[in-house]
Amino acid sequence: MILNVCRLIVNIPSTLPRGKRCHVEKDILIKFGSRIRELRLGMEWFQETLADKTGFHRTYIGMIERGERNLSLKNIEIFASSFGLTISDLLKF
Repeated sequence: MILNVCRLIVNIPSTLPRGKRCHVEKDILIKFGSRIRELRLGMEWFQETLADKTGFHRTYIGMIERGERNLSLKNIEIFASSFGLTISDLLKF
């Protein structure tokens, strides 16, 4: 489901060959992670601070920022709320 949402946001065609889709899917994880890091640093928060605000472990925050984790929509909503943003504003990258 999240992939379909991501396709709508960044217009990823579902007809791409499997290998190409994986590359595009990884790109969105990296972009999302960079957005989280950018917002966190803009608030002058450490990863531990964001972990406290979201209820996630600090290492999970780091993995997201490096594009190593694929989040659920529920977790994206938690991040948006932690930054005081809507989901659509969080996904503007």
